[in-house]
Amino acid sequence: MKSLLIKNARLETGFTYENGRVIQTETDLFDVLIQDGKIIEVEKNIEGSDFEVIEANGKLLMPSFREMHIHVDKTYFSGPWKACKPITKGILTRIEEEQELLPAQLPFALNRAQNMIEWLISQGHTHIRSHCNVDPQIGTKHIEITKEAFKKFEDQVTYDIVAFPQHGLLLSKVEPLMREAMKMGATLVGGVDPATIDRNIDLSLNTTMDIAVESGSGIDIHIHDPNSLGAFEFYKLAELTKQAKKEGQVTISHAIALGDLQGRELEELVAVLAESKIDVTSTVPINRPTIPIPYLHENGVFVSLGHDSLTDHWSPFGTGDTVEKLSILAERFKFIDEYSLNRCWKYASGGITPLNDIGTRVWPQKGDLANVLLLDAVCSAQAVARRRPITHVISKGNIAYTNETVLAKEVTK
Repeated sequence: MKSLLIKNARLETGFTYENGRVIQTETDLFDVLIQDGKIIEVEKNIEGSDFEVIEANGKLLMPSFREMHIHVDKTYFSGPWKACKPITKGILTRIEEEQELLPAQLPFALNRAQNMIEWLISQGHTHIRSHCNVDPQIGTKHIEITKEAFKKFEDQVTYDIVAFPQHGLLLSKVEPLMREAMKMGATLVGGVDPATIDRNIDLSLNTTMDIAVESGSGIDIHIHDPNSLGAFEFYKLAELTKQAKKEGQVTISHAIALGDLQGRELEELVAVLAESKIDVTSTVPINRPTIPIPYLHENGVFVSLGHDSLTDHWSPFGTGDTVEKLSILAERFKFIDEYSLNRCWKYASGGITPLNDIGTRVWPQKGDLANVLLLDAVCSAQAVARRRPITHVISKGNIAYTNETVLAKEVTK
């Protein structure tokens, strides 16, 4: 593989303090040499002729993003504009809608999924976790489609496929299909609202864990149930996680109840999640109480971000723009100072940041995976606050996107 040399990239090198407070992020220009998918050298000046060269001209080099919650298998993206229908029965409105919609979308589901993946790569994502419907209407066809869609981009992105019983594991009687989906190559076992949808918390969660143990997989379960109901489900899931020795392999997506709890109730639940090494993925919703993302991080619960959708029958508002998502997170939690804005990046990058909490440069280092972005920004705090654009995406050491790349667009006529 030919080496890739990034010249004159701006790297964060430390913090400037005034009266004990961080007032500026220090940066300097470096050359970064990439070979065989890894960073092999970071120096002030690297000479050589047998390199593919990107002249960064002072653009900011940052770790790439991980899209940790999306549904590429059911989307309107790159198709005709279509708004959502009003919700009249909560989540059941969408489940009923899918019974006719998803079979009708099968002929163009692959093309739309590929366009969506391409778009997500352009927005800086080098890993994508996609939930993928397994239901009575389409069986495991979406698993096949999603695998084929990702196969086209194997040199540009790594991925997880979550077998997702959107219509209820018990309610839609898809346990056999879920087991089949895991044998077909799904990498994680999904689930949704054991109380609201399946109406049997114990049986739903136990069956989900049984499938995970049988397939040797982790779990990523949607739990929208609020308040004490959601909290009860979290406690039960934590208990099962420890019994099955699945610590560090279970994700709760949305985890809405965490935004409803306060005081001792929240403190005790978060301690249990941390002990079980259950992580949480959030879309940073603004139409309801947002889960306390900084508090979770400070108390040992790993938090990641996802967009859920770009545009589909659930929501017309998605963008796939994680710089924007980080900016929304910062605004929601009043991160307005240099230090707080700088520390945001970890939520979108799998915890990787150029500087550690005390301002020592820890990334990039020799041997790190070459999954990086170039942004038109002077530092990550500015990139987040001012939503600065990405100009290059390098994944596995390959140039996956530049701002001159022609992408599939949404239909506007």
